[in-house]
Amino acid sequence: MSYTVQGNENRLAREKSPYLLQHKNNPVDWYPWGKEAFERAKKEDKPVFLSIGYSTCHWCHVMEKESFEDEEVAKILYDHFIAIKVDREERPDIDAVYMDVCQKTTGSGGWPLSVFITHDQKPLFAGTYFSKRSMYGRIGFVDLLTNIHTLWVENKASLLEKSDALMEHIQSTSHDHTLEINQQVVDRAYEQLKADFDVVDGGFGQAPKFPTPHNLFFLFNYYKVHGSEEALTMAEKTLDAMFKGGIYDHIGGGFSRYATDKKWLVPHFEKMLYDNALLMKAYTMGYHATKKPRYKYVVEHMFAYLKRDMMQEQGAFYSAEDADSEGVEGKFYVFSKEEILQVLGKQDGERFCQLYDATPSGNFEGNNILNLLHVGIEDILEDEEWVNGCKNKLLAYRDKRVRPHLDDKILTAWNGLMIGALAYTSRYMKDFTKDSHVLENQHKDLYLEAAIDTAAFIKEHLSKEDGGLYVRYRHGEVKHEGFLDDYAFMVWGLIELYETTFDPLYLQWATDLNQYLIRHFWDDEKGGFFLYSSDSETLITRPKEIYDGAIPSGNSVAALNLLKLSRLTGDVTLEHKAKEIVSAFAHQVNHYPRYHTFLMQTLIILMKGSRDIVVAGSLEDMESIKALIHQLHHLDKDCFTILINDGSDTLLSLNPSLKDKGVMKDKPTIYLCENHVCRAPITDIDEAMDILMNTK
Repeated sequence: MSYTVQGNENRLAREKSPYLLQHKNNPVDWYPWGKEAFERAKKEDKPVFLSIGYSTCHWCHVMEKESFEDEEVAKILYDHFIAIKVDREERPDIDAVYMDVCQKTTGSGGWPLSVFITHDQKPLFAGTYFSKRSMYGRIGFVDLLTNIHTLWVENKASLLEKSDALMEHIQSTSHDHTLEINQQVVDRAYEQLKADFDVVDGGFGQAPKFPTPHNLFFLFNYYKVHGSEEALTMAEKTLDAMFKGGIYDHIGGGFSRYATDKKWLVPHFEKMLYDNALLMKAYTMGYHATKKPRYKYVVEHMFAYLKRDMMQEQGAFYSAEDADSEGVEGKFYVFSKEEILQVLGKQDGERFCQLYDATPSGNFEGNNILNLLHVGIEDILEDEEWVNGCKNKLLAYRDKRVRPHLDDKILTAWNGLMIGALAYTSRYMKDFTKDSHVLENQHKDLYLEAAIDTAAFIKEHLSKEDGGLYVRYRHGEVKHEGFLDDYAFMVWGLIELYETTFDPLYLQWATDLNQYLIRHFWDDEKGGFFLYSSDSETLITRPKEIYDGAIPSGNSVAALNLLKLSRLTGDVTLEHKAKEIVSAFAHQVNHYPRYHTFLMQTLIILMKGSRDIVVAGSLEDMESIKALIHQLHHLDKDCFTILINDGSDTLLSLNPSLKDKGVMKDKPTIYLCENHVCRAPITDIDEAMDILMNTK
């Protein structure tokens, strides 16, 4: 039997989410999250089965194939449950609420997330992936459905009583606000990270290994502030290991989500936009700190991949590429040695195979994951033109294969990360696009151009009339009120864009979004930002998160934004709010600071103090100012903010104190301020640079 809306499609066919659409032909009587499903559950007195995942999730595909495409499972669900599908990337609020339930009841989490709840959304049971049949001591999905139905029918009162107890547990929070802003917390984060560092293979911990780029941000910042060569070594070792391993796509560019082994050889092949955005910044930071060409090479090839495969015509970026093609994980990416010889010819092919570790027997299910683990990185840079020529031939050959599924929705939050990474990269890489072997139109600043185009897309298509943001755009449809990450990540991106272009309109937009975030998300009682707005749908809890996992938390990013905007606008109340975020999450941060490495950037700046530079004059007309800005960007110092006071009404309205920091003696004038105390104005650029170079 099947349960359809029309033909062989269920009601998910009406949706635009790629993940929901993947399930439109299931025989399961799926509902999207909404009143209709919960009203039916109440009317028919049935529990709700809530399945949460995303379109490029490998184990989501496996569970679909085993259970959701199965008529037996579909009938059980239809008879005894109301089934709801949720795309976690479009509804991170729902995902966060029930992932917390899963982690607190089972000690772990992941996707697919499988939760049973009541019609009023209270949790009954939570887990992740279930095979259809019970095996190896683990309950299967059919038996699980049967057991929960039996409990619901025969012992509902006890089940609901346990649900109420669980609700009390997940709603309980700590009120320990004992964390002080001091160097000890930052040093503990560093020591804990160092203890987890893999000195042999780079990265942190054992398999599986995730890139976690904000750990590298922290190490580079720790190196800058404290001069720790050890921190720099850990960051470099990790960047090098990831690039040499199979987690990096040596043919097409870009990084996979994680490696399944400690050597970074075998990836889980899906590619996520957020990973590649944050890794672009990490490798750019590596280049800025070391000037090693290998990091420029990685950034160029990563950007070429993003422009080619992940950027839509109007400028914004898609979300992800799947690990599977033709139902096989990694099939699109691996090569036999015979294929390589066929494409490149014997002489070039043998040389390429030796360089990239391709053998007749292979290193992955009879095929080869190309890697550089057995050679020095310099080996590919010595003859970069030849290497790129071979790669281009193999890329053209590979592109004839069946591609993995592309999740082509455009997410505001992840595009905010992309804007920030591109703008940051522009400051340190734009001088090198002119001699790039992989980027076309080398006379342009392609990184900045892409950042500007993406920001323009968000402004036009994902901005609300009241100044807020939507979550997702796909095929002309925008959907869902923005969440914390949408605002925090976009503000972060816009600040980076302002610090690259000095266009006050980007600073204005960042300030407006930040104020919107404060009005609609701030916890007036305890401090910090909630995950969803006061105007959004109310769930069983209203989470506040600070854990920096595979991606930084919205509160960590928002704290840094508040601090930077306070410096850029002169609004000291924003710095107070940044400190309130630190205080609000004192218990979690103090318990294990290593898991809050993005937040550590805010602590570093708070302890180091502010160093603000105002340059008065017109950026467009004065080459000397452009030269100064270039030098400032490449100055190996941290905790600077730079403002160009061109006298525009927009900038003066954002920062009224700039009215007292104008041009003197008809020359570009530099104001150097530290902790809100300014030196005498300087009109000699060399003098200003000398002071900055000798400032600790």
